[in-house]
Amino acid sequence: MTMTGATVVGIRLCVGSRDPMKTVDDATVITGEGIEGDRHRRADGRRTQRQILLMDRETIGKFELQDGDVRENITVEGMDFSTLKDGDKVSIGSEVILRITGDCEPCSRMDELREGLKDELDGQRGMLAFAEKGGIISTGDSISTVTS
Repeated sequence: MTMTGATVVGIRLCVGSRDPMKTVDDATVITGEGIEGDRHRRADGRRTQRQILLMDRETIGKFELQDGDVRENITVEGMDFSTLKDGDKVSIGSEVILRITGDCEPCSRMDELREGLKDELDGQRGMLAFAEKGGIISTGDSISTVTS
């Protein structure tokens, strides 16, 4: 199963718990740690499975949200995340490989955007990933599933 035609349309760094996300044109993904400059970058511990959040623009639009509202690191257009499962891998650009570690459970902060959004987004808040192979990612990069 290889998906084609999917593109990175936004990259954001979480610089602080309640701070606005910082939009960047490109970012460095560090093998085994996550995105340089992001507060979720971790080299060890259980939170390493939550290094990077990917979200598709199609779902963002379905809920009448804006890119970055669910605090995703990477916004993608043209990829159906419902087909991905824990352990699947995606490649971004020519270097980066991310291993999907599961769904991102919506937190109560989603209800700060709109009452009831937390429940509406259940199972649809994007996919968490571990940085299996680092490199530079840029807006406009292609993203696809990796087949073994």
